[in-house]
Amino acid sequence: MGVFFEDLWFHQVEGVRIENVVVEGELVVVRARATAERAGCSVCGVRSARVHSRYVRRLADSAVGHRRVVIELQVRRFRCGEGTCPQATFAEQVSGLTFRYCRRSAGLQVVLQKLALMLAGRAGARLVDALAVPASRSTLLRLIRALPEPAPRTPRVLGVDEFALRKGHVYATVLVDIETRRPVDLLPDRNVSTVAKWLTAHPGVEVICRDRSLAFAEAGRLGAPDAIHVADRWHIWKNLAEAVEKAVVRHRALLREPQADNSQAVAVPDIAELAPDAPAEPRRSGRLSDRVREQHAAVHDLLSQGIGLRVIARRLGLARNTVRRLANAATADELLIGRWTGRTSILDPHKPYLHQRWAEGSTTAHRLFEELRERGYEGGESVVKAYVRKLREAFPHDDPPRKNPSVRDVTSWITRHPDRLNDDQAQQLKAVLARCPELEQTAQHVRAFAELMNNRQGQHLGQWIDRVQANDLPALHSFVNGLGQDLDAVVAGLSLRYSSGAVEGHNNKIKMLKRQMFGRANFDLLRKRVLLAA
Repeated sequence: MGVFFEDLWFHQVEGVRIENVVVEGELVVVRARATAERAGCSVCGVRSARVHSRYVRRLADSAVGHRRVVIELQVRRFRCGEGTCPQATFAEQVSGLTFRYCRRSAGLQVVLQKLALMLAGRAGARLVDALAVPASRSTLLRLIRALPEPAPRTPRVLGVDEFALRKGHVYATVLVDIETRRPVDLLPDRNVSTVAKWLTAHPGVEVICRDRSLAFAEAGRLGAPDAIHVADRWHIWKNLAEAVEKAVVRHRALLREPQADNSQAVAVPDIAELAPDAPAEPRRSGRLSDRVREQHAAVHDLLSQGIGLRVIARRLGLARNTVRRLANAATADELLIGRWTGRTSILDPHKPYLHQRWAEGSTTAHRLFEELRERGYEGGESVVKAYVRKLREAFPHDDPPRKNPSVRDVTSWITRHPDRLNDDQAQQLKAVLARCPELEQTAQHVRAFAELMNNRQGQHLGQWIDRVQANDLPALHSFVNGLGQDLDAVVAGLSLRYSSGAVEGHNNKIKMLKRQMFGRANFDLLRKRVLLAA
């Protein structure tokens, strides 16, 4: 059994023998002792066999059967035999099991470090508590801080981008090795001086992939003057899409399809067809009908005896108003006819207009309500919705009218690959471009730019710019002027294979890790987590 336990707990450890294993409620105690003949001094490294004393160390270990495990390990203190060593005695360490000043096993320490890197403090503390290895969030954060920094390296192709520590207020910078797609460093801000200082301290960067930020461009010129700047294609296309959206907004009125010719007669629903059937006669049966008839007869019987309404109400146990209503009705049938039967609706004067608009294809209740308000309707929208529901049931439209495209729709269709448009979208885009020649020219330039970018033909960018400037397209002119401010980086971005896609991916990862942190004060901790968890 001892061999089984030793293989269970210490299969990767040498020089340890288990004495016994005791289960004490929710705790498993493993009593063991170190058996090595010699141990190395923690200062000078000289091995010694002279035992000074013995003592017991209590080490927490991974749980077994959801029970906490404590290893009570008997270790020895040895005398150092090196005369020049300042350490007179030292405690032996068991490789793979103990380390100096530890209160948990080396294996459990590694597990907690990995959990801390993945989940940080609070989430990690909840998980280890569920694993029956309790540790506070402060302990997990201390484990991260105690980890050694990764070895610094200077990438040949560096990606630079910003990320928000506090969105809209505080931003930092992430540096990524584009070739290996691993983070290199995190800088506490996005200032030109900070990025330039890092580049100066890490010579050897040949290519800098960045967005269109002038701050990063200036930092690259100061810190790595010989590096090639590559503008990220995603950001270039995003800027182009914004310019296209501005062009579409300028021609918003032409997005709506022209009204169809309604000169032909249309079938207008008849009001009579929707009028509810009036009840032919009052109720003749049922508990309500029987009770009303009995009360009516009793009230009129007492009235014939000359008794007043107040006395009748007291004798019959009815409210005075109920007695008055029964007394005023000549017959009980008058009280059994629906209260709202035959009453007019506030919507009645507007129903012919509603029927006409319904026949013309306008079937949206809210839009019809807005039109009726302009015509003087003073009722609520719920009345219109209820009547439109009845119209929809009685006179359904086999082919409902197509919704007019929005600015966002048309912008998306122009900047999307034609093969990714369905037939209806392609047809609507074709109609919009036919109505607006300027948007037609914009779409042609966008397709030409997409081919130029996809085929890595950055050397033809100048010709594309000349063609755009030859047309009267203010939105694209603004885009072209922006390209001119960073033309060399844009040409490189449209020609070289490098891109900042890896940086964007790490931005998302940083956002996830940042949610587990608390404020800018933990930037150093966040930096270490990003670099070690990569």
